[in-house]
Amino acid sequence: MQSKDKKHSVFIGLTDPKSPTNVGAVMRAAGCYQVDQVLYTGQRYDRAAKFYTDTKNVSEHIPLQPVDNFIDYKKDGRKLVCVDLVEGAIPLPDFEHPDEAIYVFGAEDSSVSQKLVDNADAVVYVPTIGCMNLAASVNVLLYDRLAKQRYMDFNDELIVSSRDTNNKVSVKGA
Repeated sequence: MQSKDKKHSVFIGLTDPKSPTNVGAVMRAAGCYQVDQVLYTGQRYDRAAKFYTDTKNVSEHIPLQPVDNFIDYKKDGRKLVCVDLVEGAIPLPDFEHPDEAIYVFGAEDSSVSQKLVDNADAVVYVPTIGCMNLAASVNVLLYDRLAKQRYMDFNDELIVSSRDTNNKVSVKGA
């Protein structure tokens, strides 16, 4: 993947995640969308980590780190963006992503704290009927960021370098 402009700093924050499967899927998304680091709070993931499912071994390249507080990562121009079903939040299609961001997601069975919301630069939600799971929400948010920012070259070289080795399909005449 080739960036057109400067590297954009993107962090993902997971609020007390409980599912190692979701964290593994978040790590895969982090690799696909060039996230710099994934952070998490709480103790539940540490207890479940032995069941961790990072199928692309992204954690070898992108740090997965426990932290006490996401607010500490709101520095050097980095914006804190909470992503959850919060009354008064901005619908994702209307949101303009900052270049430097830490996106904090609520837990699978809870939400982001009021303290985080009060300290956020923006609060965003994905407008769905019902709630998506954590990993799906991270994927949608990161795809939306990519689609709106257009900081990557989109070409066949990207396809060839990203697809599975068993995929040799192409469009006729292309």
